[in-house]
Amino acid sequence: MIKSIALLFSFLLSSGIPFATDTTKSTPTTDESKIQIALLLDTSNSMDGLIDQAKSQLWKMVNELATSKKNGKTPSLEIALYEYGNSRLAANQGYIRQISALSSDLDKISEALFELTTNGGDEYCGWGIQIATDELKWTNQTDDLKLIIIAGNEPFNQGKVDYKTSCKAAIQKGIMINTIHCGDYDKGIRDFWKDGADLTDGKYLNINQDDKVVHISTPFDDKIIKLNKDLNETYIGFGQEGRERVEMQSVQDDNAASYGTANAVTRASFKSKSSYKNTSWDLVDAVEEDEEVLTTVKEEQLPENMKSMSIEERKVYVETQAKKRKDIQVEIQRLEKEVKTFVAKKQKENSSELTLDKVMIETIKVQANQKNFKFEE
Repeated sequence: MIKSIALLFSFLLSSGIPFATDTTKSTPTTDESKIQIALLLDTSNSMDGLIDQAKSQLWKMVNELATSKKNGKTPSLEIALYEYGNSRLAANQGYIRQISALSSDLDKISEALFELTTNGGDEYCGWGIQIATDELKWTNQTDDLKLIIIAGNEPFNQGKVDYKTSCKAAIQKGIMINTIHCGDYDKGIRDFWKDGADLTDGKYLNINQDDKVVHISTPFDDKIIKLNKDLNETYIGFGQEGRERVEMQSVQDDNAASYGTANAVTRASFKSKSSYKNTSWDLVDAVEEDEEVLTTVKEEQLPENMKSMSIEERKVYVETQAKKRKDIQVEIQRLEKEVKTFVAKKQKENSSELTLDKVMIETIKVQANQKNFKFEE
């Protein structure tokens, strides 16, 4: 299952963009391009590896997605997360639970991933697809990329909801389904995983759930880790949410680092891009979106060092932090290019390995390119 999840997430990454929150029915038409991805992860007993893989691959995938452009602009990236097949979940709801609606808040999704645990249960793929199709707020734009990525290892046709009906309902909304079978390729075909993808113009993949993705260390990692700490110092949390989210930001840095320095580097690289926005709790991002925030925010919501400042002093302080942040982000992005060059060279030495990122990122890029999304080379 390890790779299953990773595949899921690599799918994610292969697209590239910022995030946005909420779910229910379809969103109104706008000029903003979107990539929307719902991840359905099997959390039954056999899926510990899958969940582990998801945790270790989230930032790599998201960082790839953040390089995409459409009509010269960075699209909005929204991700939803579900778990299914866990016997702790309600049987009358198909052992399926929505963890997060379509959202741009990757820190919260990371937090939710690290709280997932597995337990035996029945795995109803068709039911899960139906729920994700019906209850999420999918865009009405035909040129946006809409994906459901589902990973698991039991037969795809289990449960009272026919997967064929669910898949047909999804493609009618323009939602493609990528299926990841954790196990033998041919068995996945016999168990209808390929059929589920074929019904929606999606992609069927299989992975060895016991394989581990190798994170390659580089000479630039320590510099990026140090810059990430400096980057965190530029955030100005305001209100109760701000205090909580400043702490969450550091916790998710630590969670990423628990899978190795290279994984922490990819999270830092994502944080250096415009896709990582925190307008609801960070004054720098909030002011960039609406300058009036500084005049409307209440004094008690400000951090201690800003409470005695005048409006003009607040403005200067926020501008100073914004300038520091931009300089740090530019330097992280410069070093990231060095990292990619180094890693690409090392990967050539192991080109025979069919890793999750190699398969999934390229797959989703192809699907995104069909919708005219372009990626940095």
